[in-house]
Amino acid sequence: MPFAYRKLKLKTRMIIILGLVSALQTGLIGGFAGYYLSESLYEQIGQRALMVAKTVAAMPAVIEGVKQRDTDALMALSQRVADTNEALFIVIGDRHAIRLAHPDPARIGHSMADDDGDLGTRALKYGEGYVAKAHGSLGLSMRGKAPIIDISNGEIIGIVSVGYSLDQVFSTIQRYNMVLYLVMGLMLLGSVLAAILIAGRFKKAIFGLEPEEIAALFQERDATLQSVREGIIAINRDGVITTFNRTAIKTLGLEPDTRLAGRPIGDVLPENNLMSVLETGEPAFDREVWMQGRQMIVNRLPVKQGDAIIGVVASFRLRDELDQVSRQLTRIQQYADTLRSQTHEYSNKLHTIAGLIQIGANEQALALIGSEVSDHQALIHLLLEAVPDPVLAGCLLGKYNRAREMGLQLVIDPDSEMADLPPQLPRDQLVSVLGNLIDNALEATRQQSGEGGVVHLSMTDLGHDLIFEVEDQGPGIPEAERERIFERGVSSKAEGDHGIGLYLVKQFVDRWGGSVTVEPLQPNGSRFTLYLSKTPVQTEGVTQ
Repeated sequence: MPFAYRKLKLKTRMIIILGLVSALQTGLIGGFAGYYLSESLYEQIGQRALMVAKTVAAMPAVIEGVKQRDTDALMALSQRVADTNEALFIVIGDRHAIRLAHPDPARIGHSMADDDGDLGTRALKYGEGYVAKAHGSLGLSMRGKAPIIDISNGEIIGIVSVGYSLDQVFSTIQRYNMVLYLVMGLMLLGSVLAAILIAGRFKKAIFGLEPEEIAALFQERDATLQSVREGIIAINRDGVITTFNRTAIKTLGLEPDTRLAGRPIGDVLPENNLMSVLETGEPAFDREVWMQGRQMIVNRLPVKQGDAIIGVVASFRLRDELDQVSRQLTRIQQYADTLRSQTHEYSNKLHTIAGLIQIGANEQALALIGSEVSDHQALIHLLLEAVPDPVLAGCLLGKYNRAREMGLQLVIDPDSEMADLPPQLPRDQLVSVLGNLIDNALEATRQQSGEGGVVHLSMTDLGHDLIFEVEDQGPGIPEAERERIFERGVSSKAEGDHGIGLYLVKQFVDRWGGSVTVEPLQPNGSRFTLYLSKTPVQTEGVTQ
């Protein structure tokens, strides 16, 4: 770039560049338009000639005249049709391309090939109609040729050649070109004026900054963006990534040299929820999500220009040590609730045993003690054998005690086996999902059957999936509601903040590549079956 040009102001540079581009575009468009116009006119003339030729070839008078070699009748007919269709000429020949009709009577009886070197082989031999451009005795013309076929036996008996002078086409093209050149000139003038206007508006839009000043601001912004310790991704209104930092690449576990700018957000993060923010304009703060198989905390804010939403910015980070501690405290709280329910239950049992002893019912007291010890020992033995994982076993023990506290029974199938848990399966989410299913079953059973109701649980890790089945004695779920119960906010409970548990179950199994089904039981109740793959392909999703 010449030094003098670099010294020009941005506005001047833009006017020069836009003016040159407009001139080039106008020239190219004008040249293409002229070429396309010429070719279109040639094609139209050719198709018209071919259509007239086919029409003449199909006329009974022409077919009969060729068969009878009635030159006078064919001459009169061809001249009349030529005048009617404004054709330069109509020539009729026999099966050997010998003229039977021609505007110049001296050429009758001679071969049609002496005019343009074409014996009409395509028409006479193959029965095809075609178009050709040739310079003959009557000047340059566009010709359409068609075979004459005897309809009585299907035999080709002659050929018709219809020509239109191209001198008229040339004059028409010249007239159009004059108009085209005038339009091109006006377009070029308008483009220059538009370039001046655009350059002024552009300069105003960038606050009068020169390119060097913009570059300095960009470098400063990029340095600021890269210094942030959270991953940042911004998209425009079309869902295309416009901005990202190195922390985003690292946090998402992508290759260090991965380029995200210009890629649709759906290709990078299939389930990102940024598009929903783009549509609703509602920000989201501190949402727990799964992205790229990692659990993160995400904030999403819409970018607005006036009242219009023009994009979304998301910042995210991995769950840090404080989040891990919070999760552990939640687990400890669950253990505490389990111990509380056990303490409450055993306190009642001890009071009962003490009362039996005081009234001298020693045998009944011993039977009660034996029953309690036997039931718990059987359950603990089953859990130790079938469920080696302590977190899952602790959850089931807690739910067992919770059921007894509600006056219900949680019966675990003695043939259950759940020893082959994949190490990457998050135990806290597994017990949350299974706990939701069991809690729902207990609530439904108590609602329908009252105290003494039974909830059955069976588990198996045979094959490629982990399978959990929870059967309740509740009122059942209508067929129309069996799909909707997994939607957020949908619940059969009449009051309270419900409709979350099964939604979270569905979110987890979808993310884990599993499934959950529900089917009715007779005479009442439902069976929920949870399938989790041992070798999942995790997808992203919100775990709020």
